[in-house]
Amino acid sequence: MDRRSFMATTGTASLVGGALAAGAGLTAPAAEAAEHRPDKGRTVRFNIISDIQGDLADFGKALDDLHRINPGSAGLGIAGDITPRGYDFEYAAVRQTLGRHPHPKNIAWAIGNHEFYVPKYSDPNTLAQATWPNGTTEDSLFRSFYNFAERNKVYAETSFGGVPVLSLGTERYSHYHDAKLWDEVWISDEQFAWLEDRLAYWARRRRPVMVLTHHPLPNTVSGTHNKLYLNDYLQPDRLLSILGRHKDVFLFSGHTHWDLNLSDWVVRRVVPGTGNLEGFTVVNTSAVQVGWMDDGKGGEVSLGDAFNQGLQVEVGPHSVVIKARDFTTGTWLKQLTVPLHTSA
Repeated sequence: MDRRSFMATTGTASLVGGALAAGAGLTAPAAEAAEHRPDKGRTVRFNIISDIQGDLADFGKALDDLHRINPGSAGLGIAGDITPRGYDFEYAAVRQTLGRHPHPKNIAWAIGNHEFYVPKYSDPNTLAQATWPNGTTEDSLFRSFYNFAERNKVYAETSFGGVPVLSLGTERYSHYHDAKLWDEVWISDEQFAWLEDRLAYWARRRRPVMVLTHHPLPNTVSGTHNKLYLNDYLQPDRLLSILGRHKDVFLFSGHTHWDLNLSDWVVRRVVPGTGNLEGFTVVNTSAVQVGWMDDGKGGEVSLGDAFNQGLQVEVGPHSVVIKARDFTTGTWLKQLTVPLHTSA
């Protein structure tokens, strides 16, 4: 059983010509907002974090640091594991923390596997996996997320200063459907069709698109060559085939908690058969809660509690700059510049 089976009590690189040096339900108001291009020559700055998992002190510290470095942030993306288990009172605590710290008005939420961990408890204080799901229905877990995120679907589009941000997520908690599965992501035909449509829409308008998802795709960023993360998606090839057609798509994924100091924190993923020989950009979001890294034996080792990392993304007319931030020390770790094909 791996560490996610249950909840336990400066360097600079660049992308040149599209190749990485380090390795290879939309609402009407949202649609209208997304149509507004950033002013010509203006850079839109926003931030992305993930994996809060109940570490509200570090979440507050991250919000304060982000406000210092980017007080006019166009938005905040949170790539899943918003809560430790998915209880309504845990979602409420996240809202309370947001209320006590400065933060952007626009927030894009993605659902994570920890949003489905209530069934592992007979009550908030008693882990009871032997009696899973302990009376908790799958539908109730989704309703809790929908109420918190103020929408009625897992997937959604948000505009950060005119930059489209697409949030993806599982539409089933797999253990309800197959006793041999747990956190694996299942995406409906409807969500796949929606993703294809939105990416095509923005490609016709020559606009870069940010995609936010909790689970990483295999063989992409840090940790995803580890056996622990090779099977997070039940339909990985279908998702890759959609994303892989677009040179100016940026996929941000969390879940691994792996350190942004690692060389493969950003990669360019080429998907055979898509006709796009330059691939698309994949970025590790790291984590607010405790960090992890490879143990050299095919598993992981904890980096301890003094860990709190995230990203700043700066979308300009000709390139996207991605910056890695350490919120504990208040320092930049590294940055990478990705030229945009849409600027041509």
